[in-house]
Amino acid sequence: FTLRAYLQQTHEMLFDAHNHAFRVFGGVPQRGIYDNMKTAVDKVGRGKQRQVNVRFTAMVSHFLFEATFCNPASGWEKGQIEKNVQDSRRRLWQPMPNFPSLEALNDWLESRCRELWTLTAHGTRLGTIADAFAEEVPYLMPAPRPFDGFVEYTKRVTPTCLVHLERNRYSVPASFANRPVSLRVYPDRIVAVAEGQTICEHARVFARSHDRQSETVYDWRHYLAVVQRKPGALRNGAPFAEMPAAFKSLQQHLLKTPGGDREMVDILALVIQHDEKIVLTAVDMACKAGVPTKTHILNLLHRLIDGRPVTPPTIEAPQALVLTTEPCANVERYDALRRIGGARHAS
Repeated sequence: FTLRAYLQQTHEMLFDAHNHAFRVFGGVPQRGIYDNMKTAVDKVGRGKQRQVNVRFTAMVSHFLFEATFCNPASGWEKGQIEKNVQDSRRRLWQPMPNFPSLEALNDWLESRCRELWTLTAHGTRLGTIADAFAEEVPYLMPAPRPFDGFVEYTKRVTPTCLVHLERNRYSVPASFANRPVSLRVYPDRIVAVAEGQTICEHARVFARSHDRQSETVYDWRHYLAVVQRKPGALRNGAPFAEMPAAFKSLQQHLLKTPGGDREMVDILALVIQHDEKIVLTAVDMACKAGVPTKTHILNLLHRLIDGRPVTPPTIEAPQALVLTTEPCANVERYDALRRIGGARHAS
């Protein structure tokens, strides 16, 4: 047995659970027994007739195993599974553990299940569950590459460069505003696809309650084309609230000077052509040197790209020069100008 925790019971969660389960088992069984869950069966017919979900069928075809569905209201067909659920609650959740994230919980569940394999007696055979499983491993089919278990939706991008999913909003590049895109939903992320290529990717946000306020996930890089036309949007634009600390520090200096918003936009646009880490390094060095200007940042950036030293060589300056004859303040020499013949002077 293996357990994994998810925030929802949707198709992409089910597909991800299969990927991890076959990774833990080290192979794929020839048959899988399922209850008539909605993520697998669209409609239950007479007897063994099932209208299986298209994406679930694609997953089964990918792993090449046979999916068998239990009869409705026939608990004896899956009694061992029901007992497993009860045993897992007793073994794992007493006392109730606490974890900082879902990833940490799943890592603990996997290691704990492996540990319980070696500690739990098989029941009908000598040895532990791990001993019995070791005999079955050679009969497993080789596991192929993980199934790309996304659920795809067609969404239209709003004029503000956002797509909506499950009461939340995610930004996409400004060039796709008012255009349709395909949104591929995974358990932990969403991927926007258009024109046959991936245009952006975001970590998925979950709204656990209807009372919770919806969230908007921005990527400030998606709005660079907008601020190049409207530099004033930098001052209070929500997408730019999540910029790196070096850019924020530079913004505080530039927006105080005339034309600073235009210079800030030009510096942000450098990430389109150059590696963002190098641009951030140049900006950070300029701010620490006390010269947060566009010209100095471009100079540092080109030096970093070319591999030239960014710090000037140390020059040993000579000691201060001292005059041998100090000049004296003498205004009497100006009187000689008054004694020049024929000259007229203001009195």
